[in-house]
Amino acid sequence: MKFKIAAAAVLLAAGPAFAQELPKTDIVPTGDVAAGEAAFRQCATCHVVVNPAGETLAGRAAKTGPNLYGVVGRVAGRVPDFRYSEALKAAGEKGKVYDEATFVAYVQDPTGFLREFLGDPSARGNMTFKVRKEEDAVNLYAYLHSLSNGEIWPAEAAPAASN
Repeated sequence: MKFKIAAAAVLLAAGPAFAQELPKTDIVPTGDVAAGEAAFRQCATCHVVVNPAGETLAGRAAKTGPNLYGVVGRVAGRVPDFRYSEALKAAGEKGKVYDEATFVAYVQDPTGFLREFLGDPSARGNMTFKVRKEEDAVNLYAYLHSLSNGEIWPAEAAPAASN
């Protein structure tokens, strides 16, 4: 009996060591989280925020766009099993990471951003919606950061920019 109690204690103490922790970004958003939550309603048509445990934190069952959990600090085009445009995958390979400035610029004009970032006037993304107000984009970024508590998912390091 004592052995079982000791073994259980060891396993409980070691449990956190076996759990995979997601990397966290040191990015601190400047927007208003509550205003970002209100602005997310326009995003919920295409996007959902589901954490790695499978809990839906925002949105519905939308699958037109990728899961936005852990987008803050994430390399573009990296959600597993999502079919990104070739331009967005190329931007990720070139080092596009969603910091506040690039996220805000991207959601305000996805195709324009990709064309400028890639230096390719024919580049096109799949996202056709544009967030009209910069303030809404900044607030969305803060809201998405709050949902993941700064975790980056999927867990992978950003590649070095090749530009």
